[in-house]
Amino acid sequence: PTTGVLYKEDNYIIMTTVDKEKYKCILPLIASGNEEEEKDYKGPTPGELLEPLFKQSSCSYRIESYWTYEVCHGKHIRQYHEEKETGQKINIQEYYLGNMMMKNPLSEPDQEEKENPKESAKEIPTKNIEGQMTPYYPVELGNGTPCSLRQNLPRSSTVMYICHPEAKHEILSVAEVTTCEYEVVILTPLLCSHPKYRFRASPVNDIFCQSLPGSPLKPHNLEQLEKQQEMMKVPFRRVKEEEMHSTKEEKFSSIHKPLAVGSHQLLTVGTTHISKLTDDQLIKEFLSGSYCFHGGVGWWKYEFCYGKYVHQYHEDKESGKTSVVVGTWSREEHIEWSRKNAARTFYLREDGTQTVRMVSHFYGNGDVCDLTDKPRQVTVKLKCKESDSPHAVTIYMLEPHSCQYILGVESPVICKILDTADEHGLLSVPS
Repeated sequence: PTTGVLYKEDNYIIMTTVDKEKYKCILPLIASGNEEEEKDYKGPTPGELLEPLFKQSSCSYRIESYWTYEVCHGKHIRQYHEEKETGQKINIQEYYLGNMMMKNPLSEPDQEEKENPKESAKEIPTKNIEGQMTPYYPVELGNGTPCSLRQNLPRSSTVMYICHPEAKHEILSVAEVTTCEYEVVILTPLLCSHPKYRFRASPVNDIFCQSLPGSPLKPHNLEQLEKQQEMMKVPFRRVKEEEMHSTKEEKFSSIHKPLAVGSHQLLTVGTTHISKLTDDQLIKEFLSGSYCFHGGVGWWKYEFCYGKYVHQYHEDKESGKTSVVVGTWSREEHIEWSRKNAARTFYLREDGTQTVRMVSHFYGNGDVCDLTDKPRQVTVKLKCKESDSPHAVTIYMLEPHSCQYILGVESPVICKILDTADEHGLLSVPS
C-alpha cells in the first residue's frame, strides 16, 4: 500500500513460512486518529451545519403503501393520503406529526456544546441502524394535530439527522415509537464534516505483505491452495440467461448503487445511473417501452418497461434468472382503473397554477399468486426527483396487500414528461 495515516513503512514484522520464504508485512496502526480529530475540531456546530437546509425551506418525501410523508425541514412533518372522488375532487386525509416551535431548536444544544465541550462529548445520542450504533442530531417538533387516543394532546416528533455523504436529505424511516409520538430519520451529507457525527471506520484493516529478495511473490503453499480451489470449481456449466444479453442491454448496462451507511444497506431502494442517450432520445425510447428502467437492491430487482410490464427478478450464478411477472399493461384496464382512482396528483405553485407531481398507472394480469389464487397487480407511481445525475433512476417496491404492489419510480427523466399527462395519467413526448 501507499504509506499514509494507517500504514507507516517502519511499522512491520518479518514473516517466515515453513518453506523458509520471507515476507515483510506492513501492519496498520491500531488508532485511526478519530479521537484526536474530535478533540481538535473547532468547526461549525451541527446546528450551524444544518442551517442551510432550514433556510432553503426544502422538503423531503417518502411514499409508503397508503401514506405519503412530507418533512419540510425546520417547519413541519405531515402524513397525508389523497383520494380522487367523483367529479375530479381530490379528498386529502392529513395529520401534522409536528410543527416547529417558536424558539429556534438548533440553538440550545449548540450553545451547550460551545460552553461546555466536555459535557457535550458524552451527550451525542446514537441509534441502532442495521446493527450499527449511529450518532444523530435531534430536532424536536411539537404542536401537531391533536391525538384522540391521548386526550387530544398534540402529536410530536423527533427528527434525527444522520450523516450520509451521498444522501440528498432522504427520509430513511418514520416510526411511531409511542402513541402519537414519532421518530423520523433523515440522511444528510451536511453533518459529515463534523467528526463526531461520522461513522466509525471498521476496526478491521488489511495487512499487506511484500516478498523479500530470494522469496517468490506468493508462498509456494498459497499457490498450491489456489490451484486446488480452481480445480474444485465445476468444469462445465449451462449458458445462463444473464449471459445472453442483447447488445443493446450491454450498451446501457446499469450500476446498482444502494444508499448505504458504513457497510450496511439501509434502503430497499436502488439508484441506477443509466445511459448516455440524449434526453429526447431517452424519453422517446422510454415512452415506447423499448428502454426499460432497472432498480432495487437485495434479493429481488425490478424491471419496469413503460406501457409493457413490471417484472421482479433474481439472478443467481448457480441457477440463472428467476423472474415473476408482477403486472402487464392494458390501456383499457388502466383507463377503467383511472376512473375510480387518482391517476394524477398535483402541486400548487406559489403563483396559483398547478403542476403534476405524480402519475399512477395500473398494471394487472401478472403471474397468479399462490396466496390469493388471483393474478398479481401493481400500481406504478412515476414521480419527479431532481438529482445531480440527470439520468439517475430510483426504484422501490411496496406490498400493502398480498400480491398487490406499489412500484415507486423516481427520476429527473420523469420531471420532463409529467406535465404531458392527460386525465388518465397517460404520458406523451413533450412538444
